Amino acid sequence: MTDESAKDKITGKAKEAMGKMTGDRRKETEGKTDQAKGKAKGAMGDAKEHTKGIKDSLTGDDKS
Repeated sequence: MTDESAKDKITGKAKEAMGKMTGDRRKETEGKTDQAKGKAKGAMGDAKEHTKGIKDSLTGDDKS
């Protein structure tokens, strides 16, 4: 998970909680959207790392 994806998830949780506490549905939804964006960024980062690992294995660049 990247720092950016973690930041989006944490910010989203805070916005969602604040929205729930204040009854602000727009803020709550914005928080959920930020969390989803963070999850998507994390998944993309994981996919890139996985792809790089496969490429390294196939080309013999495995550094482990």
